[in-house]
Amino acid sequence: MRPIVLSTALALFASTPAFAHAHLDSSAPTADAKLVEPPAEVTLDFSEEIEPMFSAIEVEDAKGGRVDKGDVHTAPDNAKRLVVSIDALTSGVYKVIWRVTSTDTHKSKGSFNFTVGK
Repeated sequence: MRPIVLSTALALFASTPAFAHAHLDSSAPTADAKLVEPPAEVTLDFSEEIEPMFSAIEVEDAKGGRVDKGDVHTAPDNAKRLVVSIDALTSGVYKVIWRVTSTDTHKSKGSFNFTVGK
């Protein structure tokens, strides 16, 4: 009887999901994008659902000044998508800094730049 109990326990353990960090799958604008027109918002898509109360997106100009509106939220139809509105941008380089906590409480962070104008 012991081999059956052991094999059942191993099967249950092997089928439990592995906990991983939320990885950035895509963004709009994309990293290193060169845009003619400034975007109205920054959208980040992650590999896991995000806990918005413990997540942030900041957008900074070349001098480190914040240009986002601080209204970070998940998209109504997609708990893996985090969105923040941004002010009207002029030509220049902007940095997106993000920190997220997935619903399984794992944290991850990163940053990337994009350029507006020629």
